[in-house]
Amino acid sequence: MTREDASGMREAGDLHAPAHAPHGSELHSHGDFAPLFVGARRRELDELLTRYPTKMATLLPALWMVQQERGWVSDAAMAEVAAALDLTPAYVKGVVTFYTMYHQHPVGKYFIQVCTTSPCNVCGAEDVVDALLRHTGCQELGQTSADGKYTVIEVECLGACGFATPIMINEEFIESVTPENVAGLLAGRS
Repeated sequence: MTREDASGMREAGDLHAPAHAPHGSELHSHGDFAPLFVGARRRELDELLTRYPTKMATLLPALWMVQQERGWVSDAAMAEVAAALDLTPAYVKGVVTFYTMYHQHPVGKYFIQVCTTSPCNVCGAEDVVDALLRHTGCQELGQTSADGKYTVIEVECLGACGFATPIMINEEFIESVTPENVAGLLAGRS
């Protein structure tokens, strides 16, 4: 099912985001899509456009603005970005689906990425993943915990092979994580 709001933006699907999103987002559902690039946010985008040689070159930071505000990048948000930058929605979706840093569905308040490439796996990354899943209440990788606080995923190489196992919690990079220190790392995150 596809819905269209007053601005003509279309939103596909009947999924509902949980009542949370990382980074203080206030927009949580697929319901009535509210455009992001209006008022102060539009001025911010316009200023950003002056720093790049083409509108297309502004795509990644524009998508990041959406994700920081909403916690994820919906199909309607991709269409809005495409319109603002004179790109096709298909091109924008191709970029969003290529880069793992953009969330295509709602995630927990704390988005946890665990490096599980070969060097980290040799040093116990799978045990770190298991501890994170157990301590967060996530049932499996990619799922959000029932309380909406956590989403845990595996990623390829966080670039700290000498400090296995590295993880990221939102934008915080943490080295040398072990199953034993997972509970302490999560303590105080509410």
